[in-house]
Amino acid sequence: MKHGISLPLRALAHLLRYPDAAMRNPLPEVRSTLEADPALGKARRAELAALADRLLAGGMRAEAVYVDLFDRGRGTSLYLFEHVHGDSRDRGPAMVDLVKTYEQAGLLLDPSELPDYLPVLLEFASTQPRQEACAFIGEFAHILQAIAQTLRQRDSDYFSVIAAVLELAGVKQLVPAGASAGAVAEEEPLDISWAEPAAFDGCSTQGQAAPNTPQPVHIHRRPPSAEAR
Repeated sequence: MKHGISLPLRALAHLLRYPDAAMRNPLPEVRSTLEADPALGKARRAELAALADRLLAGGMRAEAVYVDLFDRGRGTSLYLFEHVHGDSRDRGPAMVDLVKTYEQAGLLLDPSELPDYLPVLLEFASTQPRQEACAFIGEFAHILQAIAQTLRQRDSDYFSVIAAVLELAGVKQLVPAGASAGAVAEEEPLDISWAEPAAFDGCSTQGQAAPNTPQPVHIHRRPPSAEAR
């Protein structure tokens, strides 16, 4: 029997958000969602639970760790077009195309979000049927692999979140749960690894709502037009 990935994807997306008080409030439910998911191995679930516990108890320290890790360097940026386009003029059109992908699925992006932010991408994938969700994540899996490498080299417990996303999508892991950081090769420069990346346009346009989610949704379903009423 195949288990759904909507709830675990949303839970993993939540773990990657800035750990302020609002983010930490639903962490016990997020933790429970991931602990109950049989698609993830026991070791991986234990790592994710430990991360959730650290974030719950971390307060401002957890926020500082997040900023140092994700906001001060390209190698671990959660804005995926930063890895692909950097500051080039191609980034703007790519953003527009990605927003169109969301809209074609009947979903609207929260105005406060950028479309290439990894938690947003994962929340979008969670609204899709399993096959389409896995295919969508597969389009940027090469970027996730590189982020995972860097996180592992830095001995960050956020590595387990990226690894879990790849596992749910059926992507081969770089490093198994519990492996030592020394097992990871030196990261290849991003501009060499993927000079011509996927366009993030392979996901189904038939978005599906995921009820009973353990955290806030940042992509919203488009309201019906007046003509359709």
